[in-house]
Amino acid sequence: MKIQEVVEMQRQYFRSGITLSFEFRIDALEMLLETIKKHETKIIKALKDDLGKSEMEAYMSEVGIVYNSLNYAIKNLKKWMKPKKVKTPLANFRGKSYRLPSPYGNVLIMSPWNYPFLLAVDPLIGAIAAGNTAVIKPGSYSAHTADVIYELLSEVFPKEYVAVVLGGRKENTELLETKFDYIFFTGSPTVGRLVQSKASVHLTPVTLELGGKSPVIIDESANLKLAARRIVFGKLLNSGQTCIAPDYALVHESIVDEFIDLAQKEITKQYGEEPLSNKDYGKIINEKHFERISNLIDKEKVVFGGEVKHETLQISPTILKDVTLGDAIMQEEIFGPLLPIITYKEDDELEGIILQNPTPLALYIFSEREDFIEKMLERISFGGAAVNDTIQHISTVHMPFGGVGNSGMGAYHGKWSFSTFSHYKSIYEKKDKPDLNIRYQPYTKKKYKYLRKVLK
Repeated sequence: MKIQEVVEMQRQYFRSGITLSFEFRIDALEMLLETIKKHETKIIKALKDDLGKSEMEAYMSEVGIVYNSLNYAIKNLKKWMKPKKVKTPLANFRGKSYRLPSPYGNVLIMSPWNYPFLLAVDPLIGAIAAGNTAVIKPGSYSAHTADVIYELLSEVFPKEYVAVVLGGRKENTELLETKFDYIFFTGSPTVGRLVQSKASVHLTPVTLELGGKSPVIIDESANLKLAARRIVFGKLLNSGQTCIAPDYALVHESIVDEFIDLAQKEITKQYGEEPLSNKDYGKIINEKHFERISNLIDKEKVVFGGEVKHETLQISPTILKDVTLGDAIMQEEIFGPLLPIITYKEDDELEGIILQNPTPLALYIFSEREDFIEKMLERISFGGAAVNDTIQHISTVHMPFGGVGNSGMGAYHGKWSFSTFSHYKSIYEKKDKPDLNIRYQPYTKKKYKYLRKVLK
């Protein structure tokens, strides 16, 4: 079936009003949950085939998060759907004001290849909860997972409600030329600009979840052993192909050698003496990205790792020292298992270094100095942050996740997923009486005097 036909079917389906009731939405969420459970083994295998993810990592970073999001939405949907009462000013006496969440209509969700299941289905939960129809376009590089998503969603939903479009650039282009009521995109800033440009033709609102060079700051007061452990975890999750991975480290010069030594030991502890032989260590998504990341390795600055395995598209965990802002590795988001280290002397240097790159999606700080932490969080612009940890701020349904500036716009997770896919109608209801004549002509000095008392 052609894309335009699917979109028109969904438009008519939405206009029928069938998706609006609480009963319809809750049934859809519960059916989605049960169908994912049914296909869990296939999902995990597909993630292994696409990205080399272990069963533990696939569940921890994708499937388990989707379960958590679904269960949270099912538990809270009725509360989210209720009108939100607000105060009514005295001038509108004997009336009531409220905000009513309303679905946008037909939405497009474009997901990337690095967390292909999570980043397709998690936004879908919000779209369904809010009462929309949806077209899902999975990332084409993660083809095995895209196929499973197609199979899973086709089994549980009719195409006029939720449809999956497979394919690559041609299909992406056609979708972006089509009018939707909302677009949710996760991917690179470069493609995000294109999405926003295409959406503007139809005045379609967008959420853009992008990326950037997210720094991790390690000052001289940090618990270095803990910092090394948590940074290694965050950097090497999904072989570094994570939009909120610590992209580079800013380490105080007095502790840089100690940190590198601890990070090396932690990599060996977590992944073994030969990480490329570890069955739980993933791979780069394809040859194009493998070559790109490999070319960022400056062998003269490598202090640990640096090995590549072309036949399996694997790059070993790699630490680079004495990196400068002019190095190639600092010109783009790495999206791989390379950790460049830049040293600094004074706190005042940090903001200037970070500002050399567009607004990061994440900021990480390892420090025991409360005043320093407070200053960094206040002075630096970023999407989200973790203090004395990495990655974990994304895992909660109780905070929104999203970027700012070059790292995106809009947010989701938990209640914010529902809100993202909802337009809140502002509504005022007035009683018949009293019907004060102050607002009606003819206007008199007496009316004006009274009006100035009420409206000030």
